[in-house]
Amino acid sequence: MSEAAQSSSDAEASTTPGVPTAVPVRNLSQQIVEIVSDSGEGAQTAGLLFGTVCAKMGNGLWTVEIIPAEIEPPARSRAGASGIRIRFGNGPVANIGDQADLVVAFNEQVLYGRIDQQALGAGTVLLIDGRWGSSEDAKIREAYERALEDFHLKGYDVREIPIHDETARLVENPRRGKNMWVVGLLCALHNRDLELAMTEVRELFRRKRKGEEVIAQNHALLRAGYDWAIEHLDMCFDIPSEVSEEPRVVMSGNSAIAMGCMAAGIEVCSMYPITPATSVSHFLAADFHKAGGVVHQAEDEIAAVGFALGASYSGKTAITITSGPGMALKTELLGLAVMAEIPLVVVDVQRGGPATGLPTKVEQGDLLHAYFGQPGDAPKIIMAPSSHEECFHFMVTARQLAESFRTPVFVLSDANLATAQACFPRPELNEDWLSPPVDQAPWKEGAPAYDWDPETGLSPRPIPGQPGGAYVLTGLAHDEESHIAYESAINQHAMQMRSRKLAALQKALRPPQIHGDEEGELLVVGWGSTRGAIEEAVDRLRKDGVRAGAICLRFLSPMEPGLKEIFARYRRVMTVEINYSDDLGDPVVDPSSRRYSQLAWLLRAATLVDVDCWSRVPGQPLPPQMIEEALRSRLEGAA
Repeated sequence: MSEAAQSSSDAEASTTPGVPTAVPVRNLSQQIVEIVSDSGEGAQTAGLLFGTVCAKMGNGLWTVEIIPAEIEPPARSRAGASGIRIRFGNGPVANIGDQADLVVAFNEQVLYGRIDQQALGAGTVLLIDGRWGSSEDAKIREAYERALEDFHLKGYDVREIPIHDETARLVENPRRGKNMWVVGLLCALHNRDLELAMTEVRELFRRKRKGEEVIAQNHALLRAGYDWAIEHLDMCFDIPSEVSEEPRVVMSGNSAIAMGCMAAGIEVCSMYPITPATSVSHFLAADFHKAGGVVHQAEDEIAAVGFALGASYSGKTAITITSGPGMALKTELLGLAVMAEIPLVVVDVQRGGPATGLPTKVEQGDLLHAYFGQPGDAPKIIMAPSSHEECFHFMVTARQLAESFRTPVFVLSDANLATAQACFPRPELNEDWLSPPVDQAPWKEGAPAYDWDPETGLSPRPIPGQPGGAYVLTGLAHDEESHIAYESAINQHAMQMRSRKLAALQKALRPPQIHGDEEGELLVVGWGSTRGAIEEAVDRLRKDGVRAGAICLRFLSPMEPGLKEIFARYRRVMTVEINYSDDLGDPVVDPSSRRYSQLAWLLRAATLVDVDCWSRVPGQPLPPQMIEEALRSRLEGAA
């Protein structure tokens, strides 16, 4: 059970409408719920629906999808566990949390997949479909009974519930209805507004263009699950909401990126479908035209970035969205964007690698690729959002920087942000975010195509069709006039100008904000979606008297200023990341051969500080408890 659940007190008796007075309502500050099933049983849809209801009632929210590596794994298997985790609370929620408080399982075997991931703990309530105990297959019955006995021994609170049988009363195929029945059950267990859930179900199926008959059937399933839980379960939880004075929205990180594209005035998105980035294009394909935008689905990743570059060259700064393997295929043309100084926004929704790797799992493995993936020296801007709100706003910033600095801007998201739902303040749209009209005023007479400012490396951007602005674009080494030039002095000067743009940008950045103590024993540095879990782990250390702080870098190239000065205020500095690093206790690994995690490599080079690192690649977001234990072990082992 979570810390919040363990420390909560029971209400004397329920006065909530619909909840029996004999059932005490436990008031909690937060709850972690999971729904796990075989693939194709709708657990993720159910979880997103329930999470949306919680968010619209005012709770903080973070969800994470549980996705098997195979598209269609075997039914009733550990590796086939599919579903979702929903963490919601009475304040902001910024990560997946630790062990689940309550799990609804469509069969007992998928629970072992979650046990293997250390997602459950002693006292976790397991609501398991009991149909398998009466299966006609003796092997299934035996496996079910063994599992239940094992779960009791592990200290779980096991409850058998008739998900399949109750659903079968209402639909011919329970596999296609049990998820809605479970949403109703969860609404009853957590004192959620059933009418709001009904409204969300209606909107869900309207978006899928389903008729009233389908909506009515799902409403009946929702109500049946709710009523069954009220009548048969002896538990009820209430997680009070924090009243917000401002409107809020709830969405996934990929949806936030798509909406940010529209808010930024980006008019062209060219991409090739790839997990876990594809849903950005799905969102844009449905609504981009309303904002004057076009989605181009190219025949492959290379064509996608080529199309985007052509659109950007013509004056419409474009975006291409991909994941790690797509980044590899785009390498040559991304180098062209740097050399030719063509504005371009590149979103990389990171997943596990290398090669095909873990296509449905989270990792932060593309940072060094973004830095150094092009041949030669290819400086570019690299940003990393750490929240859904930043996924939205960083698209506006990325477009503006790409145009101002005539360079590609990389935005490194990841599978955790991409698929997770969270809520944040509803953005107030601003016309200043939009791309300005294409400049068709005559080009300044005599001005070269690359009129580099010697102080900043910046230059005006000629647009095809602009009177006097025509020039020959080349990916070869060139001078200010865009003439091919191999002379040593010209090549050196052009390199200096492209690099100087990053130095000029860094002068406009602010040092990162410190979460926690401004000086002390330990500083933890992270980037991207690990921020919430890192900060929660650091807060737990501070409660025990450890003077610790955390910073999250949003700009990675150029890096935010003042890092060396900040690092000097702490006895120990280390990074926490979801990419690979050696541990010093590993066989044959010593300080001279150790591989550091990716941000640690860069920080050590940039600051000459002995930055330590701890990283893991579990294929799932790092929970705060895992990070906390790692930080404590490093502190205990510190000299």
